[in-house]
Order: sequence, then structure tokens, then C-alpha cells
Amino acid sequence: MKRIILMVFKNILILPYIWIKLCYYASHVDKYTEEQRYNYLDYIVKHANKGGNVTIAAFGQENIPKKSGFMFYPNHQGLYDVLAILEACPTPFSVVAKKEVENIPLLKQTFKCMQAFMIDRDNPRQGLEVILNVVKEVKKGRNYLIFAEGTRSKEGNKVQDFKGGSFKAATKAKCPIVPIALIDSFKPFDRSTTKPVTVQVHFLEPIPYEEYKDLHTNDIARMVKERIEAVIAEYESR
Repeated sequence: MKRIILMVFKNILILPYIWIKLCYYASHVDKYTEEQRYNYLDYIVKHANKGGNVTIAAFGQENIPKKSGFMFYPNHQGLYDVLAILEACPTPFSVVAKKEVENIPLLKQTFKCMQAFMIDRDNPRQGLEVILNVVKEVKKGRNYLIFAEGTRSKEGNKVQDFKGGSFKAATKAKCPIVPIALIDSFKPFDRSTTKPVTVQVHFLEPIPYEEYKDLHTNDIARMVKERIEAVIAEYESR
């Protein structure tokens, strides 16, 4: 909370303009291209990070597929995760987020601008509809992000088990899977401090459909998790 207050205070002069324009974008998504909306979100995030003493260190951006129609699978550390990836990623993407966060200020408008899908984890039928919609969108060339852990970790950089069902969208869309290793993404919002912090976003080598097509979704989940854990382990061993 302290860092959010700092972000607001440091941007107080431009905050009314940013907020009004963000709400307008969120309410009129059809008036703007995905690139225009994404670029504006990137503008907001960069200002917020600068004001809140947050630095984003991006690695492996060359691993982001040049051709759209892929899916990101990062580890999940907190509410800040999407904002960190958004600044680090030059290619527009949308997200599948849990319904519980759809009314949180800023996140609500951000997800609307991204035309995100909100999933109700207590409603299997609605969840299936979301997956099928994501598959259609990815096949059309849009990129999506899913947190396969289902909920954020409360143990720092420790990665929880990835749920196999989260990979059904990728297997049905037959698209590349891009693992993302987040390091220290829990610190900006989940720690009561305003000290400078660096969040690392590692885009790992994409996994083409041909490499995982014969695997069960639980095996895909373990493979992606292990690749992310290897990057985090290397960082923590230094």
C-alpha cells in the first residue's frame, strides 16, 4: 500500500489526465487498436514504476515469437505481475484473470483495455467457455497470458505446482508456449516498503506445439514449471 501511495503522489500532477483517459479507453475499446491501447498502458506503467521506485529488468525478449498467436505462462507472485510483464514485453498480449480481481481499481480498467477474460474458478462451465474463447482468439493471432498456478504464491520466489488444465488452451490452439520466470515481483505491492526494488522478467525459449503435442497437460505443466524454477534457482544461487 505504501508504494501505491508513493506512485500516486509522484504522479499527482498528471494523474487526473491519466485516469480519465484510461477510463475512456476502457469504455471505448472498439475505438482504438490493440497496439494503441497497449502502448497507453505501457505509458502508465512506466510512470507508475518510476514514481514508485520500481525498476523492471527484462531478459530474453528475443525469445518472444515474432509471429503472434502464442501464450505466456509465468509463475504468479502477486498483483504486480501483469504490470511487470506489460512493461517488459513490447508485443501486445491479453490475460486470463480470476474473477475476484476484476473490480480492483486500475486492474479493472487495465483488464478492460486488454480485453481480458475473467474466469470464475467456482464455475467449471464458465471456465470452459473462457478457455474456448481464448483458443479462438489465439488462433486469430492474439496473444494471451495465463497464471497456471491458479493463485499467487505467498512464499516469495517459490513456485507452486502448475495446474495441467491451464494448458488446455495452448494444446487446443496448437500454439507456442512461452514460459516467463518472474523474480521479486511480489516485492512492489506485497511488502510494506518504498525502498527501490528491481523486478526481473525472464522470457524463456518458446516451446513449439510439435514439442509438447504428445504430452499430457500435467506433463506440460511440470515441464514449464521446471524451466521457470531453473532460472529462479540460478538467480538465488549467486
